[in-house]
Amino acid sequence: MRHILVLAHTGRSEAVEAAIDTCHQLVTAGLVPVLRETDLANLLPEHPELINEVRVLDQHVGLQEIELGMVLGGDGTILRSAEIVRSANVPLLGVNLGHVGFLAESERTELHQAVEWVVNRQYTVEERMTIDIEVWLDHTKIAHTWALNEATVEKASRERMLEVVIEVDANPISTFGCDGVVMATPTGSTAYAFSAGGPVVWPEVSALVMVPIAAHALFAKPLVVSPNSTMAVEVLNRTDAQGVLWCDGRRTVDLPPGSRVEVTRSDFPVRLARISETPFAERLVRKFELPIKGWRGPVPPTSRDTETTAIPVIREAEVVEPPHNTERLQFLPGHHND
Repeated sequence: MRHILVLAHTGRSEAVEAAIDTCHQLVTAGLVPVLRETDLANLLPEHPELINEVRVLDQHVGLQEIELGMVLGGDGTILRSAEIVRSANVPLLGVNLGHVGFLAESERTELHQAVEWVVNRQYTVEERMTIDIEVWLDHTKIAHTWALNEATVEKASRERMLEVVIEVDANPISTFGCDGVVMATPTGSTAYAFSAGGPVVWPEVSALVMVPIAAHALFAKPLVVSPNSTMAVEVLNRTDAQGVLWCDGRRTVDLPPGSRVEVTRSDFPVRLARISETPFAERLVRKFELPIKGWRGPVPPTSRDTETTAIPVIREAEVVEPPHNTERLQFLPGHHND
């Protein structure tokens, strides 16, 4: 028996309709849709037939029995879903019902096709790096959590700048006042870090990113470091400004002066299901609607050689010596001046 977990933002009518359609289509194909108890309770009043069609997570079916999770919503819904399934390594396939939907694999108009791909197991699974986050105060660990996108140290009050020192591998890099610092994965590089001016990192690149937010400093540039590095941000005691840690915009920890946030690569990734081999560059252009008019593309392999057997004339590159070298050559033995 194949169990498919259906995760939706049941507070939105569009997501409710998509969840109902998905459940019915899965049942018709002989698969068993699984819902969380709270989601089923929200759907039953208008769709009582579901009581005989679906199973309830943790009551009838455990996470270890789930083949795949279909997430109906935007990136926020996918992040919430990752919290549910990460411990069991269940892959997630996102159907975008939000705005950008960078983590989603397909759009609402492709929902029925997406279900067919799941039914026929026409998907692959890729692993996305996550990060572990530890918060320390007076040499005591006060919090330990994780994130798929980013961990962000921010100022707690609008009117007070946060004084921080950033660090990589136990080496201090710089101290400055700022609105905050984003520490992101490649997946998170197109989220908060991107908005703060950070680089776009391809998902297959193993790296971590640190991006200051509105830093009051001449050198406060984004940093790209090894995935084996430890990034840290310390909230300094120069002022009594309070900070706050946000992880994926979902989990929060208060940061009094003297707090230290350490970020490392986690051993437990999030698994995303893919139903197409769309290059990341193409996804980037489509999601952000980037202008590419005028692009001609690379020269086709068939056009790289001459069509005849004649030897092509290739112009050799001319070597140009710096002026000071030219002057020295004039006095070398065997060199003749014109």
